[in-house]
Amino acid sequence: MTGEWKRLSLADAVDVISGGTPKTSVAEYWNGDIPWLSVADFNNGYRWVNSAEKSITERGLLESATTVLNRGDIIISARGTVGVVAQVAKPMAFNQSCYGIRGRKGLADTNFIYYALRHAVLGMKQVAHGGVFDTITRDTFKIIEVNLPPLSEQRAIAHILGTLDDKIENLRRQNETLEAMARALFRAWFVDFEPVRAKLEGRWRRGESLPGLPAHLYDLFPDRLVDSELGEIPEGWSLSTIGEEVTVCGGSTPSTKESEFWEGGKHCWATPKDLSALKFPVLLDTERKITDAGLAKISSGLLPVGTVLLSSRAPIGYLAIAEVPTAINQGFIAMKCNGTLPSVFMLLWCKENMDAIIGNANGSTFQEISKGNFRPLRVVVPSDPVLTSFTRSAVSLYQQLVQNERESRTLAQLRDTLLPKLISGELRIRDAEAFLKERGL
Repeated sequence: MTGEWKRLSLADAVDVISGGTPKTSVAEYWNGDIPWLSVADFNNGYRWVNSAEKSITERGLLESATTVLNRGDIIISARGTVGVVAQVAKPMAFNQSCYGIRGRKGLADTNFIYYALRHAVLGMKQVAHGGVFDTITRDTFKIIEVNLPPLSEQRAIAHILGTLDDKIENLRRQNETLEAMARALFRAWFVDFEPVRAKLEGRWRRGESLPGLPAHLYDLFPDRLVDSELGEIPEGWSLSTIGEEVTVCGGSTPSTKESEFWEGGKHCWATPKDLSALKFPVLLDTERKITDAGLAKISSGLLPVGTVLLSSRAPIGYLAIAEVPTAINQGFIAMKCNGTLPSVFMLLWCKENMDAIIGNANGSTFQEISKGNFRPLRVVVPSDPVLTSFTRSAVSLYQQLVQNERESRTLAQLRDTLLPKLISGELRIRDAEAFLKERGL
């Protein structure tokens, strides 16, 4: 490491800012214009936090211990889920379970400190203490040390790593839009029956286009609704059950005591935990792998790409489409979409009908939706021309989302490879820039 670098405690490099909570019993403190953060708002792996579930008023700010962080300041969770780090994208207040962090002027660049903190989180967790919660205290920042290069080099390091995070953030926003578009299309066509209602009410005429309803789709949809067991549905569409439209299966867990089922495993094996960490409903990998011998113990075997996975208990409702062949444990309902209804349709159907799915669950210790209770759920099957048109549009959106997720994964791996090397001084700026240039970044 160059002699220009300094090694000092975090406490000497940053200003540590405490948060607080206005009294929840005082209504005048809440639902104002100031976002108020808790760890749930930024525990998502992204660099920037843009919004908070709750907000406070100016009075709530003035009459409590909370503080407003400036744009770019760091927030770190200090208890419960310890060590989650983000930067605030706009001024925000925060609760007492977090600390605000700001680089000390003239000594530490806050953007650089964000990455130094990410690198230091493991060490901070090791010195966290507490009874019910592991806790980071102000003393923790005195224990953890960081390497500080000159400010110009700090900014250059933060710029390199930030460029990768900016690309990841851009892909995340694209995927939020793609997911919203697919869900809005499904809801309009198959929940609200908007094209049919528009024709029925005379709002959509042949040769005309409406928002979301181009003229060329006009003849695909009927102009009448008819009664059914589920209420009014478009004329010519049919009622069916999930079990009649897709192959529903479950999984199991090979004995964890048998090393031959696990050691050196190459087959993906999913648990609901793998889905709980997903930001979008795309399963690209699993935490654990099983061997051929382990796979032989699971009756459903290796499920094909395109299988829709739904966690069936603790909790019900995690969803994803498998983009790799995957075996599953007993915490899932898997839908192999080898019939009329495609994977994207079933994924969106599950999202829109989650209340009905949960309503069919039972269990004393915890709620679980069994395969036997899932298969009879009713589904409206549209006409072939409508389904074909929907599939063409929705699959295109989903495929772009998958591509973006793969790219985000690659960018995150590059960032996580560079981060410790840059923060420690092992890799210099010019070498990191050359490394990224070779990869077209």
